[in-house]
Amino acid sequence: MRKKIPTITRPDPAYAATLQQGDREIPGKEDEAQVTATKTGTPATDVDADRHESELVPGGTVAPHQVTAESSDPHTSLRAPVSARALSPTRKIDIRVNALERQEAALETCGVDPAHVVRAALRRAVKGWQLSPVFAPIAEERRTRNTQWQARTSLAVDAASLGVLLRDHDPLDVLSKWALIRGQVEPRIWGEIDKILEEIVVRAASPHEP
Repeated sequence: MRKKIPTITRPDPAYAATLQQGDREIPGKEDEAQVTATKTGTPATDVDADRHESELVPGGTVAPHQVTAESSDPHTSLRAPVSARALSPTRKIDIRVNALERQEAALETCGVDPAHVVRAALRRAVKGWQLSPVFAPIAEERRTRNTQWQARTSLAVDAASLGVLLRDHDPLDVLSKWALIRGQVEPRIWGEIDKILEEIVVRAASPHEP
């Protein structure tokens, strides 16, 4: 005859204690995490999470949530330096420049289209040039009447220097802006025309030199 197994009808404290052993926390573990958090200033929960994550990530690799110093530092981004001249405001002025009468003969016989010579002289003259706030009167030299040799373009000048010229010489703003800067620009262009004509003569005398 088989032995009848009794049915449990009430909680068994002894059996329940055996089930809770697996979830029982290790004595001293919480205290160890609390001490680490006190030294580093990190909450105890973060210390446990970091310890668990460091065990999963192989040595020498960076965890996904970590960012290297090079990528997080905003000063390491490569940016082209901006010059002070690029930051200063400018104002565009339309200019019209003619060669001089004394340059007509050399321009006609140089073997190069005179209009090209005048335009090349204009480019050289304004390259790196800065408008001065000191007014220069318009030169009284005689310009050529051949308008086909005229060079026309727009020139960006420093707005602050132009403002000084307007204040001192055209407070009512009735003159053309070209009239205010013409005395500074035209002599430079005429000088470059003379230099280009000289270069053409030298090269024609020595055609084999580079």
